Amino acid sequence: MDTNLALLLVLSPFLGFLINVFFGKSLGKTVSGIIGTAAVVVSFAVTLFFFNQLSQTKQAVQVTLFDWIEISNIKINLGFLLDQLSLLWLLFVTGIGSLIHLYSISYMHDDENMHKFFAYLNLFVFFMITLVIGSNLLVLFIGWEGVGLCSYLLIGFWHKNQDYNDAAKKAFIMNRIGDLGLLIGMFILGSMFSTLDYATLKTAIAGATNLNLPLLSLAALCLFIGACGKSAQIPLYTWLPDAMAGPTPVSALIHAATMVTAGIFMITRLNFVFDLAHDVQNVIAVIGAITSLVAATIGLVQTDIKKVLAYSTVSQLGLMFLALGFGAYEVAVFHVITHAFFKACLFLGSGSVIHGLHGEQDMRKMGGLRKAMPITFWTMLISSLAISGVPFFSGFFSKDEILLTAFEHSKTLYAIGSIASIMTAFYMFRLMFLTFFKDFRGTEEQKHHLHESDGLITFPLIILAILATFGGIISLPGNSWLNEYLAPLFTKVAGEEHHLGTTEYTLMGVAVLGGLLGILIAYIKYFKQDNVPEADENITGLTKVLYNKYYVDEAYDAIFVRSINGLSRFFRDYIETGLSALVFGLGKVTNEIAFQGKKLQNGSIGLYLFAFVLGLCAIVSYIFLAK
Repeated sequence: MDTNLALLLVLSPFLGFLINVFFGKSLGKTVSGIIGTAAVVVSFAVTLFFFNQLSQTKQAVQVTLFDWIEISNIKINLGFLLDQLSLLWLLFVTGIGSLIHLYSISYMHDDENMHKFFAYLNLFVFFMITLVIGSNLLVLFIGWEGVGLCSYLLIGFWHKNQDYNDAAKKAFIMNRIGDLGLLIGMFILGSMFSTLDYATLKTAIAGATNLNLPLLSLAALCLFIGACGKSAQIPLYTWLPDAMAGPTPVSALIHAATMVTAGIFMITRLNFVFDLAHDVQNVIAVIGAITSLVAATIGLVQTDIKKVLAYSTVSQLGLMFLALGFGAYEVAVFHVITHAFFKACLFLGSGSVIHGLHGEQDMRKMGGLRKAMPITFWTMLISSLAISGVPFFSGFFSKDEILLTAFEHSKTLYAIGSIASIMTAFYMFRLMFLTFFKDFRGTEEQKHHLHESDGLITFPLIILAILATFGGIISLPGNSWLNEYLAPLFTKVAGEEHHLGTTEYTLMGVAVLGGLLGILIAYIKYFKQDNVPEADENITGLTKVLYNKYYVDEAYDAIFVRSINGLSRFFRDYIETGLSALVFGLGKVTNEIAFQGKKLQNGSIGLYLFAFVLGLCAIVSYIFLAK
């Protein structure tokens, strides 16, 4: 029964993909949307069943479908592992995925290719489920590459716009760079332990008497490079803000709970590898802290509502990696969950705003939407409070855990994380004040048509806002259900060290005051002073540097893109031309020899006899004279 249910969990979205690909257009938009949504809801229901079963039995479900690869002493099967980590991930992947599919029925209803959109969404969820429940690294890699492919299809969904195509290609290529690191890490682990199975790897590492730690650290570093690509960490982060080119439900699906969390999932799953690679953990913590700060500074001045949320996602992912670097895996997972709630709500809320303004994304042309779109406003306000770390919303608990962990390990990284968190509060309420308060700054036509979105859009917002409010109860200080739930996966649960004392209360107070300070500055600047960001051509100084994202894209273009293009042109114009001349030259020589040789074939019997006699004489001469 477990095998059949596991297959239903995985294949239900794939079946939805097949139906919408082959029959979606003839079924109609509404039916294709319902089928796509129902396919993910089925997976969510099966996940709830397994989650309830695990809660009662405390036993993970291992499903082996068949032996897949057997080379030398390496044996890999195609199997699924439904344990605490995979089921927890599946809950928000399929749960929030279901809400996003439901939202998309209304949001994408005017698109002529709506059936194709739901097909891609279903395929994305199928690969994400495969990534999460695979029992070994190779099955994970199938899902890993699959979500990369689907992100390319979804980001470039509106392919008639070349900029969107470029954004899709950028995401695909930058993820491939990270994926090479993941592959190398897999090869190293496979060569060291002759297996890629998680359980077998853990046993082999625990029982190793003469472990090659430098090689294991190299494997961990390569795996982290893969995580950098998928989870948008420096230097492979620039694809994620450009991914805003896709429809808003895509942004919510990719940036909230699925693809960008794959790197955190992989590192958490292989915690027994990273725990032995202390230098790599230090690198992870430093990269995470720097990423959180850099992305937060860029988010301070962006004017595209989705770009602000995109850089917010990069910043929050940096905080998660900060926790991972300190070995606080359950703390990182906690923030993954709360982030999934409030960031999905924020992205879907921004989509509701964009939907109401007929595609407008520039916050300078918004304002005053609070009365026209009350449900969108209140749900986004709740989620903004959560991401800002305001008590007692979900983000307050998870952020506090991360900063407390950082304080215990590195005061410098704690300071960086705290500054990034203050900036988060500022730019999120900058977004809220520019979008929902004061007077409307758009066109009269837009103002005339302002209205709240329909129920299919607002219902997911309400559910996610409730989760963003109360989601923190799964890991309260001193009483963490999440830590107890995840305990079997880790040798040490870092959260258990956090006993509330003077230091902890002080740090909590500092974090709260920092968040409130960010909100206060945004209030003074964008509400009291009614400051509206200037037009692009009037931006100067440091603001211009931040607005242009530190010119990292331009630097990458100059260093890598142009140099590779130049090298390609050199090979095309010179090397390939020379090789072609050589090949065609040999052909011409052969052709000329053949042309001259065919003149001997003139049909003259006398000439043939003469040639025969010459040849015979030559043979006889060689036989007798050679001696």
